[in-house]
Amino acid sequence: MSLDFKNYNLRPELLKALEQKNFKEPMPVQDCVLSSDYSEKDLIVRAKTGSGKTLAFLLPLLNNLDKGTRTPQILILAPTRELAQQTADEAEFLGGFLNFNTASLVGGMDIVQQLKTLKKGAAVIAGTPGRVRDHLNRGSLKSDDIKAIVLDEGDLMLDMGFRDELEYILNALPKDRQTWLFSATMPDEVRILAGKYLKEPLNLSLDAEGEQHEDILHRVYQIPSNKRFEGLVDILLFEHPSRSLVFCHTKLESIEIAQKLQDHGFNAAALQGDMTQDERNAVLASFKSGSMPCLVATNVAARGLDINGVSHVIQLGLPDDQETFIHRSGRTGRAGHEGVNLILLSPREAGRFKAMLKGTEIKVEWRDVPGLDKIRQAWFENTEQELFAAPIDKNFGEYVSWAGDLLTRAEAKILVAKLLSALSAKSKGYSLDTELAREINKRSGKKLAQPKKQPPEVRKNKGQRPKGIMKRFISNKAHNTGHILNAICTALKVEKREVGAIRFKNDCVLVELMPLAVSRLEKSKDGLAKFGLRQN
Repeated sequence: MSLDFKNYNLRPELLKALEQKNFKEPMPVQDCVLSSDYSEKDLIVRAKTGSGKTLAFLLPLLNNLDKGTRTPQILILAPTRELAQQTADEAEFLGGFLNFNTASLVGGMDIVQQLKTLKKGAAVIAGTPGRVRDHLNRGSLKSDDIKAIVLDEGDLMLDMGFRDELEYILNALPKDRQTWLFSATMPDEVRILAGKYLKEPLNLSLDAEGEQHEDILHRVYQIPSNKRFEGLVDILLFEHPSRSLVFCHTKLESIEIAQKLQDHGFNAAALQGDMTQDERNAVLASFKSGSMPCLVATNVAARGLDINGVSHVIQLGLPDDQETFIHRSGRTGRAGHEGVNLILLSPREAGRFKAMLKGTEIKVEWRDVPGLDKIRQAWFENTEQELFAAPIDKNFGEYVSWAGDLLTRAEAKILVAKLLSALSAKSKGYSLDTELAREINKRSGKKLAQPKKQPPEVRKNKGQRPKGIMKRFISNKAHNTGHILNAICTALKVEKREVGAIRFKNDCVLVELMPLAVSRLEKSKDGLAKFGLRQN
């Protein structure tokens, strides 16, 4: 029997709203929640990103709201402004059929307008932890009548350092409310929070950790070491994504790569933390519409992005850990659509990546970077498909007449060849396949052959990198090596090569910094503080 929203005892107004959006069959996570005994119970829902979680919590919670309610009844917290605003928009649409309003309380936006909305009266509040806490402190958000709180993307909120804000908000709410936690993964920090604030929760799980996302194809491309950007260009030309989200490790790297892609003729932009909210909104609007099809971002900048139509996620280099890999890949293959997750790795990184996925059910397709002949052939095929599938617009007759006139003055084959040449991409790609094969063979040979013994003075200096200075930092957040590396590189605006060893001690973190990083350390205290780090 096929599923239908009419099977869940939803109010006629909500069914009408769903019909207007052309939502007919519930997605698995929506069916799982709506079919459960959720009434007056706390919930923990494990589901991958892009699975339709927003409707999974909005429909059952709104179904029990009194029509025309004007006091805050439902509070929804999300890790990013974009996700909170998307949730608010969805709630506002559904609420319009039940005669109640929604308030969006996010940082970086006009607080005066938010105060006016709250004063007017809103039954649903969707916001980010920091701004919601601010309104609770001001007294502008009254929590007395809140019946339910939803922690959406709970793992990401904790990963981004919102634990203090979450605990403050949860402690400020009525004790008899419902608490619903939606999370793609359940690391220890999430389990601890759930154990403290959820009472005998009903656990609903739609996927096990490390399980294959059936709508996402994972593909690794091996590229030569120190040729990461050139490899990205080749893969963009070969894969020809309609809309791609490229992940980098640092903010500076994302800016540089977006600029280089523009120089190579790609329509790309960076999404990074120094942008104003208006700039972020403009870039995201261009990306969502498809007018700017390539977005380059860091993990932090892209947290919580919920954008349908991302055909490809491209991860540059080895992800920090398995969870980072899963979260990044979850930006594609959303809402029932298929997606492709590409990882560009050097041969050395490839071995470490295999170890990272050991014990998971994730299947990965392995390929070497294509040669120029294959890239060229792929361009031919894509261009043909686009030409044959191009729609006929209202001015098509004029073009037909113009084409007929041109054909009387030029040989057809030469004319078409000139047009195709004009359509050709600015960048022709890089010849990397031979260099990659040489590197793979060299690495393979190293494993088999014993190196010749060298004089002491040669052994002492060969391959020796510059020695840095160890600096001591105090961290007030839970960090791993990847987080520390990203924080240092972003705050000091340096590349990864400027950071050496990272060692965790009982009360501090020791980080080896090269001269350039040391020179920028004193002026970057505020930047480090944003990541919960301070120099000791």
